[in-house]
Amino acid sequence: MADVKTTKPVAKKKKVGATITPKGKIYITATFNNTLVTITNDKGETISWSSSGASGFKGARKSTPYAAGLAVEEAAKKVVPSGLKQVDVFIKGPGSGRDSALRAVKTAGLSISSISDVTPIPHNGPRAKKKRRV
Repeated sequence: MADVKTTKPVAKKKKVGATITPKGKIYITATFNNTLVTITNDKGETISWSSSGASGFKGARKSTPYAAGLAVEEAAKKVVPSGLKQVDVFIKGPGSGRDSALRAVKTAGLSISSISDVTPIPHNGPRAKKKRRV
């Protein structure tokens, strides 16, 4: 007779997520092609994220202010019921979704304690690309 091997069922480990605190940070990266939104707790651990592309927009519509607003609302929808109330907003990039993303943070029910523009500005670093011709 063949040996019968018995295997014990392995218990799945519970996924440990970031703890949601009443105060957090929102990082908005507005590029010319997309808008990325990341919501973190006060320690910097990601709680929720979204983008214009993840919201269902494709092509040129991803870079619109409307798509940026929807991306922020989608990310905020996941964390507002869990207890996030007050946020610091960090905006990076030259995209068209900057202003509408800020408005969407306010309409999502989050109070903004500070707004910072963290767009990197070179102190005349490497030589710039040649000028774009259209």
